[in-house]
Amino acid sequence: MMDIFWNELQEELKRGTTEKRHPFRFGTFGTVGIDKLPRLRTIVLRHVYENGYLSFYTDKRSKKVIHITENPNVSLLFYHPEKLLQVKIEGLASIVTDEHKLQTMWRDIPESNKKDYTTDNAPGSTLKNPDNLEYLTGDHFFCMIEIEPFRIEYLKLKRPHHIRVAYAKEDNWKGEFLVP
Repeated sequence: MMDIFWNELQEELKRGTTEKRHPFRFGTFGTVGIDKLPRLRTIVLRHVYENGYLSFYTDKRSKKVIHITENPNVSLLFYHPEKLLQVKIEGLASIVTDEHKLQTMWRDIPESNKKDYTTDNAPGSTLKNPDNLEYLTGDHFFCMIEIEPFRIEYLKLKRPHHIRVAYAKEDNWKGEFLVP
């Protein structure tokens, strides 16, 4: 029975990478850096791989990259309002350093989106006027983050009973029902 829920959450995550309007396209990403303060931000889910890893893109100068180097334990949260489905993922984040992989991903990014990784100043820097944001030409700060999940929770809000299942990765994924 738990396979049904596992298959649903996997399918919804994959759809988030291919369907622009799918609610799982955008997720909340949480880190905790050396300062022990939780930080949340929205990311765009880019890939769900056969091995279960997930990835997204960012500017390599962003705070999330610093937090990952300080503490690779991260979490992701997705919510589908029409299906009343929440998926929470805990895992280990890593910064992709494989130049071939990065170049392949960079080539696939639409030209109009590449500017997001070419700002003159780092994300979070102060600006006097947002209309005067400056971009570099030819250079970029594109970075890819991969998440290796070790725990995934499925929560379906429904009547007469909500369903909550926790999956933990040992050799294989093993699930158990939880009180919602």
